[in-house]
Amino acid sequence: MNAPSRIQSAPRLENYPLRLADNVRFGDLDVNGHVNNAVYASYFETGRVILVRDPARGLTPPGAAWVMVRLDTHFRAELHWPGTIETGLGVLRLGNSSVLFEQVVFSEGRCVASAHATTVMIDAKTRKPIPLSPEVRANFKPWMMRDAAAPA
Repeated sequence: MNAPSRIQSAPRLENYPLRLADNVRFGDLDVNGHVNNAVYASYFETGRVILVRDPARGLTPPGAAWVMVRLDTHFRAELHWPGTIETGLGVLRLGNSSVLFEQVVFSEGRCVASAHATTVMIDAKTRKPIPLSPEVRANFKPWMMRDAAAPA
């Protein structure tokens, strides 16, 4: 039997170097009265965009852009309005041109969703993948997961 992956174990918010607070909006709900599954992709996107698009962090060189190639989400519990959330983001692995993020949504101290998101750096004109430079790799170091265990 395979060991459970990190995404299946209980995440701890303190392991995620980037944490953001937000509100659950009434418009986030679906007909079942809980946050719609598609909304979580927006919660996760906010963290990634805040991280990679801030010029001061040096994660997106001039002429480069980031594209999402995969998002695997584990819905752990229902989330309701009104409420607040705290999202967490950390880097699990740097590839040649890609970054694997682990992300979470917490509410009232409980993880309600977690995800692995893979993004690829591309040339903004040609739309082709480009390698992560040594400088970009170094700039990602502070954002690595604090317990740094790779997914199973």
